Amino acid sequence: MATQSKKSVLGRGLGALIPRSSPKEMSVRRDHGASGATEKGALANIDIAKIRPNPFQPRTDFDKEALEELTQSIVEKGVIQPITVRRADTGYEMITGERRLRAAQAARLKQIPAYIIVVDSDEEMLEMALIENIQREHLNPVEVATGYQRLMQECHLSTEEIAKRVGKERSTVTNFVRLLKLPAKIQEGLRKDLIQMGHARALINLPNERTQLRLYDKIVDGGFSVRKVEDLVKVFAKRAVKQAKKAQAESPSSTSSVEEKLRQYLGTKVALRPKENGRGEIIIEYYSLEDLDRLIELFAAAEKNY
Repeated sequence: MATQSKKSVLGRGLGALIPRSSPKEMSVRRDHGASGATEKGALANIDIAKIRPNPFQPRTDFDKEALEELTQSIVEKGVIQPITVRRADTGYEMITGERRLRAAQAARLKQIPAYIIVVDSDEEMLEMALIENIQREHLNPVEVATGYQRLMQECHLSTEEIAKRVGKERSTVTNFVRLLKLPAKIQEGLRKDLIQMGHARALINLPNERTQLRLYDKIVDGGFSVRKVEDLVKVFAKRAVKQAKKAQAESPSSTSSVEEKLRQYLGTKVALRPKENGRGEIIIEYYSLEDLDRLIELFAAAEKNY
């Protein structure tokens, strides 16, 4: 993994995948498998039949109508932007440009222009495919979140490192990854554009899946705006804080019920440490920077109501 090629490619976004020269400036030739075609950035017309899918493709949803429009464009004008591939044992392996490849197949093309680049490992290919798709393609929020998560788990990148590679704020990466904590039904609603990213971010702050699903159904059925959902979540947060205070006032000597209510609301371990004269400490645990961001958002939502 720690090869010279790796250092020269990763961490540079699209520049690592597409040479500085434009397709018009480079000579497009028929690739017969000569050794010179393996040079990074070589541009050639290759047989579509010899291209196999990218096993690390982060995109799972392809809009049928948009694909048909792209196919018609290719019929009329050809493939303007080459795809990117690497050599494989029996041909080529796709890195980026699957929409263009599918459209070219639908247009019954036999060949397609492609940049042939050197990728030394599957891990490197995964990182390149994910970063390029996240930067360029119109992925839905769940696909973006899954891409970030795979970069974290399979490429061992931190949220800070991912943010630098894709040109985003760390908080943006964190907010996307948090979407994967939502129930599958809500994630599917995001995929199908039944709700917006703002709706989903608000739902994350609710304490349990049952409450999240209940409000999600109301959003879909009632067409609630993002602002309305945010307001409803704030009301819930205010109510939960009041309930916790009430329980503490009714039974100051028993902290377990208060701890339990706070645990349910905050979604993490909470411990009360009483001291003399009615004083004490509240210890709230968090397990990652992403978890801390979530807690901060909850406190901010509650604070706005006071």
